[in-house]
Amino acid sequence: MDSHCSRRSFIAASAAGTFAAAGGMLNASQREAVQWHDVRDWGVEGRGFADTEKYFDRLPRRAKGVVRDAVWNLSRHSSGMMARFRTDATEIHADYGVTSKILAMPHMPATGVSGLDLYAKDDVGNWRWVAVTRPSAQQMKLSLIRGMRPGPRDYAVYLPLYNGTEYLKLGVSAENTFDPIAPRTQKPIVFYGTSITHGACASRPGMPHPAILGRRLDRPVINLGFSGNGKLEKEVGQFLVELDPSVYVLDCLPNMVAREVEERTEPMVRQLRAAHPNVPIVLVEDRTYPQSWILPTRRERNDSSRVPFKAAFQKMQDAGVEKLFYIDGESLLAKDRDDTTDGSHPSDLGFFNQANAIEPVLRQALNV
Repeated sequence: MDSHCSRRSFIAASAAGTFAAAGGMLNASQREAVQWHDVRDWGVEGRGFADTEKYFDRLPRRAKGVVRDAVWNLSRHSSGMMARFRTDATEIHADYGVTSKILAMPHMPATGVSGLDLYAKDDVGNWRWVAVTRPSAQQMKLSLIRGMRPGPRDYAVYLPLYNGTEYLKLGVSAENTFDPIAPRTQKPIVFYGTSITHGACASRPGMPHPAILGRRLDRPVINLGFSGNGKLEKEVGQFLVELDPSVYVLDCLPNMVAREVEERTEPMVRQLRAAHPNVPIVLVEDRTYPQSWILPTRRERNDSSRVPFKAAFQKMQDAGVEKLFYIDGESLLAKDRDDTTDGSHPSDLGFFNQANAIEPVLRQALNV
């Protein structure tokens, strides 16, 4: 056998072995042995509204025709939602469907766009990554993970970021326990933002900064990121005020030009503050474009939106608006700016760095 064939065989065998360890499609006998549990029976976190058109939508059906069509369509994505459960199973199965046949994007893999992302609590109570699905069809019934170390533990499965979820069932063998964990009643952190908040371009649903911060702060999160359409609009604000959050995080600058920033920042803050006088509000600048050192238009784009944003913040502070916090955009990515996928959207490393920058301010706002 020539060396090229040997190498191809080795790679193929290694890939097959990895896939088998992480899980794979179920055959008929395996499917019959699994007991399935529909997550809708106990609820998912990240649903801010009960009166949705489809269960996994992020805005209520009442928002249709009120918010712009683009916002409404993006609200059908299940970004930020996750279900929790406890089991002693050594193998966990999933049966789920997504709303769109577009499973991936040119700059974002199917694992992030349409995948399920499984985490578990380790022996000292820290959330640790376990497995992610590799979507190849709109409907999949598969083994998420097999061969795990025995013992009961808590799990969390994050839903697709840039696709809608039609249904999700989790399964374990009949000989194992399965205990649903209801969504926490603790007040959530509510993020309102752009494609970055939405999750572009995370490789997995558990990797955008809202999800990372939810794990670090041990709090539920509602993700209202709308790709290309986070614009501090009062029509979205009227649904934001219906929520009962621990803190609002407003991160819309990447989708707004200077005029919009000047016109909408203070009205949005005052709209939220009128409904929730004591809820902290965090204003987040746009991340610095990594090419701004060599592309003057990128630097100008950052500067033009930040100037009116910071002016609005200062004006409200001078007027006595309390519990208002500000995050500088220069801090969101690494100094070398080598942590985006396409010069705009963070990679997993970029999201990790963004979480590092936002976490101290959230802890201050939440007094934790």
